[in-house]
Amino acid sequence: MDARDAEVAGLPELSGTGRTLVMGVVNVTPDSFSDGGEWFEPDSAVAHGLELLGEGADILDVGGESTRPGAGRVPQDQELARVLPVIEALAARGAIVSVDTTRSAVAERAVAAGARIVNDVSGGLADPGMARAVAEMGVPYVAMHWRGHSDVMDSLEMYDDVVTDVRDELAARMDALVGAGVDAAQIVLDPGLGFAKAGALNWPLLAHLDALGELGRPVLIGASRKRFLGHLLARHASGGSRASLSGETRTPRSGAGEPVPPRARDDATAAVSALSAATGAWCVRVHAVRASADAVRVAAAWERASGKAAEAGGVPAREREPRAAVSARSGPRGDVGERTDKSVDSLTDDGTDAGGLAPTWQDSQTCDDHGGSPR
Repeated sequence: MDARDAEVAGLPELSGTGRTLVMGVVNVTPDSFSDGGEWFEPDSAVAHGLELLGEGADILDVGGESTRPGAGRVPQDQELARVLPVIEALAARGAIVSVDTTRSAVAERAVAAGARIVNDVSGGLADPGMARAVAEMGVPYVAMHWRGHSDVMDSLEMYDDVVTDVRDELAARMDALVGAGVDAAQIVLDPGLGFAKAGALNWPLLAHLDALGELGRPVLIGASRKRFLGHLLARHASGGSRASLSGETRTPRSGAGEPVPPRARDDATAAVSALSAATGAWCVRVHAVRASADAVRVAAAWERASGKAAEAGGVPAREREPRAAVSARSGPRGDVGERTDKSVDSLTDDGTDAGGLAPTWQDSQTCDDHGGSPR
């Protein structure tokens, strides 16, 4: 069974949807990197949550503490005052609400107020009482890969192999949670994009979601508006694209220039949502819901069509002979001719002969623009 289809205890109405779910972000903080505190007031936060539901959100994730790089902790009473009225109001309107917190006391009060999911960026490491609380409440629990609080996390970006290390550390967290009484069916795993992973190391995690799926639990992806997308879409200070000597307009290579601001990363976020859905993500957590809600439905339709083609006995595309290879072998009039083009497999990404190993993601340097946040 696909990990995406694994049972998540306590969410029967979200089982069997046939697609990746969408979690809309409702930040009730004055210092969020993504919206600058636009939804800080309870009435504004509730209105925003209802808007996200209208755009296609399956879950609303309400948080009262920023986890942007360098952020300090918010006192518990302030966090409660921020999230409880919003959770109560949204739950009363029928929304499936998640509380984004690392504190067991906040989780307990939030669930009593109507939250049905606990989304803990620390995976239970920030509060030793969280596992017990989640076990007793029996609610779904998102356990994220985490190495330290926001003020120190960027200094903890040290991996031998980021995919293997994150998978193994998540496996250890899952074992610890189950050992503390949490039912494995309650657990959803999150690789923690942007947390102790400021730049290039996020990409291999997205490209190898199957490695996380080996743990047997659904996977949530939170790439929305994060720093690594800002660097990918970086603009030059002179104003974005530039012209070559031939007059052709070219976009600067990723990582060069000024990272685009958080809201300008929404299209890239939707692309990540589509690709994550196509590779088995259970849910994507996003700030701008409509585009990602469309993206996961496109991915689901694509997947269904692919499955129907296979059931009908069609030849999978990857097994068909490439048209270019047929043309080169047959010649322009169908006769056999000598191939003069280079094999695609012999070229690197930039079109040069592959005389040696191309640099891998592990060789890439990480980046930090201090302008994007994990949350």
